Amino acid sequence: MVELDPHEIILFDDEAILVVNKPYGLLSLQDGYDKNLPYLSTVLEPAFGRIWMVHRLDRDTSGVMVVARTQEAHRSLNRQFQNRQVIKIYHALVVGSVAWQTMRVNQPLRKDGDRQHRTVIDPQRGKPAVTDFRLIEQFNGFALIEARPYTGYTHQIRAHLGFISLAIAADPLYGDGKPVCISPSPSAVSPKILLSRLGLHACSLSFSHPVSNTEMTFQAAYPTDLAETLAFLRA
Repeated sequence: MVELDPHEIILFDDEAILVVNKPYGLLSLQDGYDKNLPYLSTVLEPAFGRIWMVHRLDRDTSGVMVVARTQEAHRSLNRQFQNRQVIKIYHALVVGSVAWQTMRVNQPLRKDGDRQHRTVIDPQRGKPAVTDFRLIEQFNGFALIEARPYTGYTHQIRAHLGFISLAIAADPLYGDGKPVCISPSPSAVSPKILLSRLGLHACSLSFSHPVSNTEMTFQAAYPTDLAETLAFLRA
């Protein structure tokens, strides 16, 4: 991963919070095995001082995150996440055709539920989890879907998509992991890869400012690989 300029990923900053558009490939938290890998704090703290993490995105998920710059802001934001007052909207590029416009999945989830350490549907031992899905756009062989998780469990969107027989493009854990490619021309040696990582983007986050209580909504633009993939599918 290329070295990041922390100022280039900032969507908003003040004395209490930073809102960032996290690039895919960057860890939210320190890796438990390789502690030398860069993660959000190591990118932000040299420029902005100490931060407190409130929530996380998977390494290959891009999009909007909020972090606290004070302990008081951290407590306030934590309460909002715990009380499910934060609105999170994701866009997912999924493989296949979708026959519905909206779909609610209300299925309990259990983390680390199989040998691959995936989150699984478990009616007996799982915790209540709800995700609303909405079809945004159907392509040939793919669909763009909005996901609104009302709970915040690890891999919730991916597990709930699996329950309705869908997988996110290039997902190696819950899908087949195949990249999205442009079919080669007769003269091409190999296909051009458009999207080789999880096609999931946290596009919007709404919460109350921890000091002013102002309702705030932030949106994060698609990263280049996802934007180019969508442009190709629309062509």
